[in-house]
Amino acid sequence: MTSTVQDIYMSNATQKKNWQAFLIKLGITQFDDQELDVIEQTIGIYDGDQLVATGSIAGNIIKYVGTCVIGEMIKGARFNQLMTVLENRMALLGRFHQFVYTKPLYVQSFEHIGFKLLANSNEGALLEKGAPDVQDFLNTIPKAPQGVQKIGSVVVNANPFTIGHRYVIEKAASENNLVYVFVVNQDVSLFHTDERFELVKQGVKDLKNVVVVVAGGDYIISYLTFPSYFITNAQQVIDYQTTIDARIFKNIIAPSLSIQTRYVGSEPLSYTTSLYNQTLVRELKPEINVIIVPRIAQYNQTEIISARKVRQAIADDDFETWSEIVPETTKKFISQHLAELQMRIRKGQKINGN
Repeated sequence: MTSTVQDIYMSNATQKKNWQAFLIKLGITQFDDQELDVIEQTIGIYDGDQLVATGSIAGNIIKYVGTCVIGEMIKGARFNQLMTVLENRMALLGRFHQFVYTKPLYVQSFEHIGFKLLANSNEGALLEKGAPDVQDFLNTIPKAPQGVQKIGSVVVNANPFTIGHRYVIEKAASENNLVYVFVVNQDVSLFHTDERFELVKQGVKDLKNVVVVVAGGDYIISYLTFPSYFITNAQQVIDYQTTIDARIFKNIIAPSLSIQTRYVGSEPLSYTTSLYNQTLVRELKPEINVIIVPRIAQYNQTEIISARKVRQAIADDDFETWSEIVPETTKKFISQHLAELQMRIRKGQKINGN
């Protein structure tokens, strides 16, 4: 019987139910809104009326890939047909760089069609194909001048950039000859990616040892954005997401830039971010030293400074609160764009989180 390719629409209750039932048989059971809402296209391969393979596109991520499985390999012909269709669909959308998150036992199947492994853990693996790839990303980052011996790094979301972020970077700059500051590239924040990048750049330009502020691209990724639909245990999801992020940094980014130390702020407010810090210590040491810098506080050291507090103060139109905990460069930006920021909040932009 000839296989046919058809679109599957999540708005069609019957198609969605049959699609989920097929994936459940393959061990994929997570269909929460966070995973489904970002799907742009889903295709199915059918033998007659029988669904035998499926995959979805979400941005530059291929997800919910499922075909018949034999042993530890996805069945070749259907898998190859499926992936060819998905890659062609992405090419029509102008996307020539793809990521796949999958179970470790399927890594070899994806490698056979040209995907390259970036990192893996016991729970899952991350692969990529196409361009610009991780090497292209690294080639855009200026390398340390010859003779520079101590190189540190800091990763910030900076939503927005506060004196707390500045404090961690100042410490790194005082202890190293050069510091790379990576700004997470995640445009779902109150402050847009380009705004956060510029706030960091302006906020540290007077620190002589902070030579490079880098947009994190696809490789310094907030672990909250990692798909985890193939993992059933919540604790395993956190471990998978943080481990993948740490291993990309340790095995690919840090060696290319000769980074020896990573600085992070302590995290008394967020359980998940605290676990992330623990993962960094576990994964990066001893090759890369991890220094956890105590978060600074105000009001007799009783109230931790956080970007979340700034965002809440913007929503409340509380100038006194937010203006006390951001540097002058951030203060100027917020003052000039306060009405726009408050409009984003009124339109539904979330201000919780880190």
